[in-house]
Amino acid sequence: MCETVAFFHKADQWKSKPLLRAIIFDVDGTLAETEELHRASFNTAFKQFGFAWQWDFETYGKLLTTTGGKERIARYAKETDASLAADVILAMHKAKNELYAKAIEAGSLSLRPGVHDVMSKATQRKIKLGIATTTSKSNLDALLRSCFSEKERTGFAAIVCGEDVSRKKPDPEVYLKCLAQLGIRCDEAVAIEDSAVGLASAKAAQLSTIITPSAYTLTDDFNGALAVLPDLSGGLDQILVHFKTA
Repeated sequence: MCETVAFFHKADQWKSKPLLRAIIFDVDGTLAETEELHRASFNTAFKQFGFAWQWDFETYGKLLTTTGGKERIARYAKETDASLAADVILAMHKAKNELYAKAIEAGSLSLRPGVHDVMSKATQRKIKLGIATTTSKSNLDALLRSCFSEKERTGFAAIVCGEDVSRKKPDPEVYLKCLAQLGIRCDEAVAIEDSAVGLASAKAAQLSTIITPSAYTLTDDFNGALAVLPDLSGGLDQILVHFKTA
């Protein structure tokens, strides 16, 4: 296990900087502002299944504290006293994911500012790239196909999705598995997240974490983050300022 390190926002407050060997990205809200597309896809799927549910911005924002689409449907059903069998939840979630994939493939999504540049510069410096997400593999695959070149897609040295873990964020399992795939220690990587739930997951894995809040997480509590940035448009340097490089 890695020893817990106290992180600060100002580089000159560091007593010693760790060596950065990998950057691990969350997906939804971090690589791209996906949540509005997810919300619209959920609402269309509900209608297809004959439900009058329509999640507005506020409702969906509250549901995002529960990670995983199936888990959000189950939570909402319980909160509204609706009786939903597990197979119905699975079918509804599958339909939603298919709608989401079609929307992405139609060009409805773009990466957040700075993501491409940070990835390119990290690769040039031989800093590994990873993905740690509890979204479905089908959702991630759709985003990767739409927003990344084949070379960029193969540039991820480790990818862990929701199907790969038994416990979703804020549990650290997804990050611990990603670190194992990368073959590095927790103090040699930084997580890029957008939410308090993601921050909690990364912190539980003893990862330093940079937050780029999304539209749904602007008011989250990011206490304990290494830094909170509007986005990654400042490039790789705004990450490297906190680390040593080989």
